[in-house]
Amino acid sequence: MGSISSYNTASGKRYRVRWRTPDRKQTDKRGFVTKRDAQTFLASIEVAMARGEYMDPTAGKITVGELATDWLRNKASSLKPSSYHSIDTAWRVYVEPRWGGTPIQNIRPSAVETWIREVSQGTATTERVRSAAAKPRSATVVLRALGVLAGILDLAVRDGRITRNPARGADNLPRKVSGKQRRYLTHEEVVRFASATTSHTHETLVLLLAYTGLRWGEAIGLRVRDLNMMRRRIQVNQSAVEVDGEIKVGPPKNWERRSVPFPSFLTLSLARLCEGKDQDDLVFVDDAASGYMRRPKTSAGTSSWFLRALQQAEINRLTPHDLRHTAASLAISSGAHVKAVQRMLGHKSAAMTLDTYADLFDDDLDAVADRLDAGAVGADVGKLWADGTRA
Repeated sequence: MGSISSYNTASGKRYRVRWRTPDRKQTDKRGFVTKRDAQTFLASIEVAMARGEYMDPTAGKITVGELATDWLRNKASSLKPSSYHSIDTAWRVYVEPRWGGTPIQNIRPSAVETWIREVSQGTATTERVRSAAAKPRSATVVLRALGVLAGILDLAVRDGRITRNPARGADNLPRKVSGKQRRYLTHEEVVRFASATTSHTHETLVLLLAYTGLRWGEAIGLRVRDLNMMRRRIQVNQSAVEVDGEIKVGPPKNWERRSVPFPSFLTLSLARLCEGKDQDDLVFVDDAASGYMRRPKTSAGTSSWFLRALQQAEINRLTPHDLRHTAASLAISSGAHVKAVQRMLGHKSAAMTLDTYADLFDDDLDAVADRLDAGAVGADVGKLWADGTRA
């Protein structure tokens, strides 16, 4: 049981409530104007402890910034560098300037929704210097920033600092709408593109990406020991991703190491790249820097070996990741089973592969109808209408 006592102030009599927390620590709350208010508060504390729902009234005074320190450290230890970089950037640029000094108990859902709108419109307070004209932010940027705030507050809920997360359940979340149409190259276009490159390394890399579906980081992270020429298999053990200008080497996306087949026509080209190298040497090397190859620039107004080869081959601008889509397209059109395509691409499930490349299975729908039609003809379904008695 707690206790209530009175004390005098310059403004008159006030009441203090004392009680022991579930871990037997004595604490108190003072400043109640009436004894009834103090009694009501003490009763709510005792009921909460009886139900196992006790929450320290002072625990919510901690700020978002104070909680974020450990939350970010935990993320840094559990995520790959490239994934953590996005979270850290969202925190520094969008979340910390607005919420860093705010006590978590003072955050209201309405304030979070206002912030979502401001970030979307480009009018929110950020670390970066804004231009005179606000620039709207993409749904990806907004949702990532909100995800960071919500993740920190989830921790506060689990710690019993607040009862619910005010950053969950917002009504004005932006929707991700991709305006970019996915690109698929034909066999002829892939060969034309690869032939337009000016080095054997680039030519082999283009063909490898287009016929195995490896991600850029997985391809440039390959070492000689990862190639099994006899079985025509690539063991994807790591990925080399560029983060803030530095190459960070870690496990593949989704932490999924896998074995990927490559067509026989690539055997000699890959073997040539491995000549004279040790097992731990990189297969694809930046000739200028003798290290990891940097992802070529592909945005409008830039120049790179990748874009020059596309122009020479008379193919519209695309990105290295479009070659991964091309590999999926070529595999599916060849009749490969969706499970085989899933394993080749390193997707978590066949459902993910189907969802990602649903447009590539449209021809399968026509084939299903054709097969059903052939079966029905064989069963003389037409007899149902032959006597003219059915409408």
